Amino acid sequence: MQIGKTHILKAARTTDNGCYLIDDKGTEVLLPNAYVSDNLKLGDEITVFVYLDNEERPVATTIKPYIELDSFAFLEVKDVNRAGAFLDMGLIKQLLVPFSEQPVKMEVGERYVVFCLLDEQTDRLIASAMIEDFVFTEGIDFEVGDEVEALFYKKSDLGINAVVNNQFQGLVFQSDIHREISIGEKHNVYVKNIRPDGKVDLTLTPQGYRNVIDQSTQSVLDQLKQDDGFFRYTDKSNPEEIRNKFGMSKKTFKKAIGNLYKQKIIRLEKDGTYLANK
Repeated sequence: MQIGKTHILKAARTTDNGCYLIDDKGTEVLLPNAYVSDNLKLGDEITVFVYLDNEERPVATTIKPYIELDSFAFLEVKDVNRAGAFLDMGLIKQLLVPFSEQPVKMEVGERYVVFCLLDEQTDRLIASAMIEDFVFTEGIDFEVGDEVEALFYKKSDLGINAVVNNQFQGLVFQSDIHREISIGEKHNVYVKNIRPDGKVDLTLTPQGYRNVIDQSTQSVLDQLKQDDGFFRYTDKSNPEEIRNKFGMSKKTFKKAIGNLYKQKIIRLEKDGTYLANK
């Protein structure tokens, strides 16, 4: 019975302290009275999370934690002491991040993306913020153009790094970011490229997007990026000014602006047009 994982177990026997659950190998774990429902009967199957309590005894709970073994999550620091930082994982017991697993010293009240693992010396669940140590570069089971899940964990000059499908390392380049993205956000994104080193380039829009929008829309978007994310032109601007700036009619410009707005790539203000992340 794996510590740190969710299991479907069978109610085997009751005691004063709760109900003992059993797996198909005969291993038992206690479900304390606080989590035993009135309608649980012996022989019933129940879904529980198994972990070590504060006295290092295996116990089960019906509460779904914020993180499980071998997974990533964005968690809040509740306490810091000599042992390290303690994160809220949704249970009574908190999750330790030793100082050696903190690339940046963690602070109470702040949230960080971490990976949950089993400490080989103590068999306790701990967490690490050394994200790159726990992502894979082999065994990628998706292709360019596929939709994947990304958990964003670090910003850099290149863009924003993400854990892809809870396993792989991805990056959305700055040039492909058209809206604000915060650390800890989880979104469905699209595979733009799989590099020889096993890292994955991502986009926020489907890979076929640039083929779907017309040339005028792309031209307006390129101009907006060139102008550092803002220009004063809107669908109410003078037609001659639009033609001089973009080389297109006001009707074509309005259509392009409309396409970008629907894709949430831009936002329209009284003073002009902005990239959504500006």
